Amino acid sequence: MSKRSGDPRDAEIGKRVRALRLHRGLSQTELGNELEITFQQVQKYEKGTNRISAGRLQKIGEVLNVPITFFFKGEEEEGKKSNTNPVDVNFDFLQTDNAMRLVRAYSRIKQRGVQLKLLRLTESIAGK
Repeated sequence: MSKRSGDPRDAEIGKRVRALRLHRGLSQTELGNELEITFQQVQKYEKGTNRISAGRLQKIGEVLNVPITFFFKGEEEEGKKSNTNPVDVNFDFLQTDNAMRLVRAYSRIKQRGVQLKLLRLTESIAGK
């Protein structure tokens, strides 16, 4: 019997869990404690190594305060329409600590004009 390979959907759901966990400022240990599992299990979920059961995904959604549908493809379009998507970002980008630091620092800027100027500067450096 051949070993089952991972499903790309499991990895995508894991990326969304990780991005949202980082957005909420939780460590893997803290999320694991809330879910009554080890941080190693959280790592496996986030990497897509282990599948997340429906019940566990619902619990993750409760802990992170999002509907379970947030973790599935297509939710970002629904979230934009209803303005409920808490993390409207590229999830691959958010897999780094520096990206989350940048997002958090930007969100602390209170002056809308300064945010816009910073956005334009960043886009010009990145070449849009």
